[in-house]
Amino acid sequence: MVEGLEERAARHRPRQGEAEERLDGKYLLTSSGPRLTAEEIAVGYKALLEAECGFRDLKTVLELRPVFPCLEHRIRAHVLLCWLTLLLIRVAERRTGQTWNRMSTQLGRVHKVTLTGEAGQITQTPPLNSEQATFYRDCGITPPPRITAANPA
Repeated sequence: MVEGLEERAARHRPRQGEAEERLDGKYLLTSSGPRLTAEEIAVGYKALLEAECGFRDLKTVLELRPVFPCLEHRIRAHVLLCWLTLLLIRVAERRTGQTWNRMSTQLGRVHKVTLTGEAGQITQTPPLNSEQATFYRDCGITPPPRITAANPA
C-alpha cells in the first residue's frame, strides 16, 4: 500500500498537544532596547506585571470609583494618595500575615456606640475580639479606648 501525502505529513507533524507541552513555562519577550540582556528584559516585564497587579488592587481592594480630576496637581495628589493607601495595606498584610479582606472585615466591626438613658449618655466601643486585638498589636496601633465620652444627666 502506498502511503498518501496526508499520512506522511501527519506522521512528521507533531501533535498539537506535544507542541504546546514543549512551550509550557516559556515566554517570548520583546524589547526595543538593543543593549538589554535577556535577564534585564525579564526583570522589566516582572516589574510591569507587579505594577499592573498594584493598579488592579487599587481598583478592587480599595474599591476605587472613577475620578476625573482635570488639573495636573490634583491628578498627582490622587495617584499619590492611592499609592500611599495601597502601601499601608501591604505593610499591614505583611505585619499581620492576613489578607486585607480579612482585616477589613474584622476591623470594620469595631465601632462606636452611644447609649442614652436616664443617668445620661455614654459613648464607647465594644471589647475587641482576639483577632482584632492581634491586628492592632501587630501593626503597632493603639486600640481605641473603651469609653470615649461620658455625659451624666
